[in-house]
Amino acid sequence: MMILDEIRENLMRLQDKKYRELQIKTIPSVAPDRIIGVRTPELRSYAKELSKREDIEEFLMDLPHKLFEEDQLHAFVLSGMKDYEECIRKLDAFLPFVDNWATCDQMSPKIFKKRRAEIKKKAMGWISSSDTYTIRFGIGMLMEHFLDEDFDPGCLEEVSKVRSGEYYVNMMTAWYFATALAKQYDAALPYIEERKLDTWTHNKAIQKAVESYRITPEQKVYLKTLKVKTRAPRP
Repeated sequence: MMILDEIRENLMRLQDKKYRELQIKTIPSVAPDRIIGVRTPELRSYAKELSKREDIEEFLMDLPHKLFEEDQLHAFVLSGMKDYEECIRKLDAFLPFVDNWATCDQMSPKIFKKRRAEIKKKAMGWISSSDTYTIRFGIGMLMEHFLDEDFDPGCLEEVSKVRSGEYYVNMMTAWYFATALAKQYDAALPYIEERKLDTWTHNKAIQKAVESYRITPEQKVYLKTLKVKTRAPRP
């Protein structure tokens, strides 16, 4: 049996119909007929098995995938790759086909932790892309790798320049700045005080920061004063 047929057969065997209904509601950018309904832990486990296969390349080259769960498997296989250069090549080939927040956000190659200097440069390229989920992925990588011990204030500036009409880009930008406020408050605050983000993203970043347990009560009070009032739509 070819690996592609085998994968689809196994995914059907792992199907959870109730979970499928939940996913259809929470991942609206994916057509319902592409979703089988397989829980993430089972997909991660299956991806580990597939990554050991000599014929895994056949699956990784089969783009675009027919099923959402195949996209998930692809993301998890890439996340476990130990060869940085190969991972980057495969990632750049896959990103244009990512069409939802779940696959985008759950894809996080472990090898990136050892190659952060290179990843910063790659992420800057990703956030300048015209593809919604490539941009989102790039911002996500900057949030994951450069707000802690390898904090880089320059990343704040670059993310603040991102402008998009796409909800999933703006939400990730807001999430990034909310996280930055939680981890690097003094460096991130001027971007909110000076309103360097578009109004929706600015207000959403404040909302998410205020909801965080990592923001002090005093900081929350101040951040609320920085929210931009918007006009209610005319009836």
